Amino acid sequence: MEWTDEGIVLGVRRHGESSAIVELLTREHGRHLGLVRGGAGSRMRPLLQPGNSVTAVWRARLDEHLGMYALEGTRLRAATLLASSHAVYGVTHLAALARLLPERDPHEDIYEMLQGTLDDFDDAGIAAVHLIRFELAMLTELGFGLDLENCAATGETTDLIYVSPKSGGAVSRAAGEPWRDRLLPLPAFLREGEGGANSWSEQDLRDGFTITGLFLLRHVLEPRGQGHSDARDGFINAVTRRRGRTAIP
Repeated sequence: MEWTDEGIVLGVRRHGESSAIVELLTREHGRHLGLVRGGAGSRMRPLLQPGNSVTAVWRARLDEHLGMYALEGTRLRAATLLASSHAVYGVTHLAALARLLPERDPHEDIYEMLQGTLDDFDDAGIAAVHLIRFELAMLTELGFGLDLENCAATGETTDLIYVSPKSGGAVSRAAGEPWRDRLLPLPAFLREGEGGANSWSEQDLRDGFTITGLFLLRHVLEPRGQGHSDARDGFINAVTRRRGRTAIP
């Protein structure tokens, strides 16, 4: 068995004296592990950092075997990402999210989104917007997507400013007014779609993380006996510190 694919390094663990088991999110083969001979050595260390993009050749006698990786770097982002605390936490959290996907199950849209997120991670605020969108995309990919395009009560598609904490559906201003104290604010950059990607405030970031955090816990993490990663909290606090604000709850 042999295939060649693009991949993003999610993590590495030592195997034996000199080898390492490398976990990639690949474009066509999903989250996939393989053994890299010499992967524990100093020569390979710069390549095998989370967030780096590689070309991977995987070989095994049988498809169900762990197999061997031969890797070549195509975009080595790690050195840049390691220069800021928000990026260090962010990459770790993104990798933890990607591990929620079933192994060896292709998710090309998630791969593309992860790649785009890592390529635009320098500014802490923009990185936060990308991460919130990635969490929403993971909810959708895992079967728990939120309907933020239509009002859950009336079907309207305009003036959507709330999210129902029960259904995960958007709620219009008029329909939500009697219940506004029980609803979650829907940040502008989410209700406006891609066109509102640069239209966000500090409060929008807080509201976005509150929405994604609630539904990830309820539908994905708690059923697996998990909670939010420490890296998620670290990322949020690093973004807040960098922007000179108090921590996002």
